[in-house]
Amino acid sequence: MVQCEMCGANTSDPKTVKVEGAELDVCDNCADFGTEVKTQETSSSSTKYSTSSSGSSSSSSTSSSSSSSSGGGGGSRRDMFDEMDEVVQDYDERIRNARESEGLTQEELADQLNEKASLIRKLERGDVLPSDKVQTKLEKALGISLSAGGSGDDSEWSGGSSAGETTLGDVVKRKD
Repeated sequence: MVQCEMCGANTSDPKTVKVEGAELDVCDNCADFGTEVKTQETSSSSTKYSTSSSGSSSSSSTSSSSSSSSGGGGGSRRDMFDEMDEVVQDYDERIRNARESEGLTQEELADQLNEKASLIRKLERGDVLPSDKVQTKLEKALGISLSAGGSGDDSEWSGGSSAGETTLGDVVKRKD
């Protein structure tokens, strides 16, 4: 006897049903709450995400070919984050200092940007990061830059260690 996963009743012939995305083994009474799943479909769909050697080799070859094709053919692997600008760490101080030097209150700046004053307060406290749209508005209105810039040169990969120890970055050769 198996327990129904919905009501807990003992059942000798559980049915597998899908209820809001979850597959459950339920009794005949609870089977009406979901759509019945055929057991053959379940086994074939589970092999799609299998960790067996045959399933993982086909999925890994697919993922490796897709990552190399998305790299732009240059051999180096790039993603969308390489091109994005980052917000500077002291954005809150820059916004506050620029606003105060313009002689604006938080409310006046918010009206000028067509944003809420609470957003300006949160930005100046460093509670939230500005969205791209708000960042552009702030930069234009206050004449400041909040972008650290996307580092296309990857200067952090220069190698060497200040402690005199060899690190993984000293040993690895990059394929650029």
